[in-house]
Amino acid sequence: MTIEQPAPGEPRRPHGPRDPGDAWVVADDGTRYWGRFGAAGLLALDPQRGVLLQHRVAWSHFGDTWALPGGARHLGESARDGALRESAEEAGVPVDAVVPRLISVFDAEVWTYSTVVADVVRAFEPVISDPESRALEWVPVDAVDGYPLHPGFAASWRALRAVLAVRPAIVVDAANVVGSVPDGWWRDRAGAAGRLLASLAAFAEQGTDARVLGLPATTWFPRIHVVVEGEARGVDDVSGIDVVRAPGHGDDAIVATAQALAAEGSAVTVVTSDRGLSERAEHAGSTVRSVSWLRDQLT
Repeated sequence: MTIEQPAPGEPRRPHGPRDPGDAWVVADDGTRYWGRFGAAGLLALDPQRGVLLQHRVAWSHFGDTWALPGGARHLGESARDGALRESAEEAGVPVDAVVPRLISVFDAEVWTYSTVVADVVRAFEPVISDPESRALEWVPVDAVDGYPLHPGFAASWRALRAVLAVRPAIVVDAANVVGSVPDGWWRDRAGAAGRLLASLAAFAEQGTDARVLGLPATTWFPRIHVVVEGEARGVDDVSGIDVVRAPGHGDDAIVATAQALAAEGSAVTVVTSDRGLSERAEHAGSTVRSVSWLRDQLT
């Protein structure tokens, strides 16, 4: 593997000093990959309009093809952050308008490309803000194959399309999780629930290994719903976590939440070690994981 700086007319940052990641990685067989630290792109999925695609200018690498907004990652930058930054720079994608759902990684050993699939939660119009773009369009999922695609995107599109319908969700039995550790939680149930929510928010931000959830792709960012009951209902909300305050028995709210998510098409995992609740959740079509499973993820 060798590293080459860009030649005139090849991709580079449009403004400011060149980032050290803006360089070609050349494999032993001569194949060139853009991005010393790998690259990342954003597959923004709008439920009404489809996928946001970028029409690349003719002089760019594999020019005059359609692909995802993306580019070289910076030193120490995560794939998630790189995809969000690049899509903001190239297509004006507002960071708060999309919620990452999964990351799929193509690994060429000397280089990686990470596709971040994100759901559009606030409609926006893309803006061309990069000289590498000829056009930006929302393309219906069924129409993507009809476009002249960048070879790398074309090679990954079939697998990416197959997971677009997968929406993992985790429903947490907060009382069962909090009660599994004798740390004095009974003296301040809302405070104990708050500590759990803080840990889950960090877990949600980091993402979950796909193998842990038994799903394809590499990393998932499942929607996390935490059901609290009794005094714990006084817990404050935490960004990135859906807090469900049970009006009565927590088990009933957990089953109802799982059923509602399944009806929306989500693949639901219920976290509890309560045998009776586990049976009810499985009967409702959910996968059940123990409290120890979740604590292993949080460590």
